[in-house]
Amino acid sequence: MTIQIIDTGYFYADGGAMFGAIPKSAWSRRYPSDETNGCVLAMRSLVIKTDDGRIVLVDNGAGNKHLKQLSYYRFFNLIDLGTELRNRGIQPEEITDVVLTHLHFDHCGYTTQKDESTGHLFLSFPNANHWVSRKQWENFLHPNALERDSYFIENMQAVADAGLLKLIDKDTPLCPQIELRIYDGHTPGQIVPYIQATERTFVFAGDVIPLVASVSPEWISAYDTYPITSYNEKIRMLEEAVREEQAIIYCHDAYMCCSTVKKVNAYYRKNFIVHIQ
Repeated sequence: MTIQIIDTGYFYADGGAMFGAIPKSAWSRRYPSDETNGCVLAMRSLVIKTDDGRIVLVDNGAGNKHLKQLSYYRFFNLIDLGTELRNRGIQPEEITDVVLTHLHFDHCGYTTQKDESTGHLFLSFPNANHWVSRKQWENFLHPNALERDSYFIENMQAVADAGLLKLIDKDTPLCPQIELRIYDGHTPGQIVPYIQATERTFVFAGDVIPLVASVSPEWISAYDTYPITSYNEKIRMLEEAVREEQAIIYCHDAYMCCSTVKKVNAYYRKNFIVHIQ
């Protein structure tokens, strides 16, 4: 089994939005920002080759269909994910499964692409099952007011039309080495893949714990639609991560990819940095 990290690009998010009620005097000691209060965030994806022959892609970044509408985020250093996969010896047609933690634009935008000559949309991974939770899919189709601007039907409708959308209602094994678990808080029904490698379990935490600075349970983003739920879900994830010595992969941290965590009295902290390909 192999796990590879691909950073599909970067964007700026407002520090106040990323850290919610935490004052800048506190969060600025853990995460840098520019003169406009912008924090650089990564859009991180995983490629997992399993022992049973699957090639699994977890999240795929923003793509390029809606960049003008989203210019506020100042995207930069975007890559074409298909080209990057080919450079790593993987054809997009070989991807067997796409796991989408949730359907905000920065996690699923490359699911479809637009043919510039015809304007038609096509699937980036035409042979893959696309895994989404049912709660997230329903929220995507009928979004609440706080998330409406984060969803674009063009990113996902072609998947449903092709019969490649796989909805889950509860924690579900994708294969012997990958379990898809459901966490709420940031958005309803976020999927968190738990990946059992030889040396340890890796947890692609998504926006449950997007940054190493977010390991503190009280550090909850203003983007989280249900903050108390987010707090409780973070505790649930962290307690197991400490007990089982799991490694957390931070999907948005531009400066640190992955670490174990420790608990000191009532506080959670980064422990050892874990390196992935």
